[in-house]
Amino acid sequence: MNVEISSEKITAGFLLTLKGDVDMNTSTSVRNSLAELFKQSPQGMKVLLIDLSRVRYMDSSGIATLVECMQNCMKKGARLQLCELSPTVRDVFELARLASVFEIFPTVDDAMKTV
Repeated sequence: MNVEISSEKITAGFLLTLKGDVDMNTSTSVRNSLAELFKQSPQGMKVLLIDLSRVRYMDSSGIATLVECMQNCMKKGARLQLCELSPTVRDVFELARLASVFEIFPTVDDAMKTV
């Protein structure tokens, strides 16, 4: 399955929404979209929210893509916030022991309240 990627500008940065599976077949598309977003991002971007509510499956290459994204956010002085992880995707983060490394919020609205 392909992954659909959309982004929108929000006050403090960007909201990226992913739909589909993020795996070894699609993580390159996600990586490329994130690279383009970082090129477009203004100086002083404070946050990148990623809505994962429509991601049914994520493997280690998807996790690696998000780790790389977090590193890029840190270089820009921005926060990466993941929102609305499905139980299946949340389990992947738990198994990789990364649930405490990422800022994870139950909803996009909850994440936006912290910006």
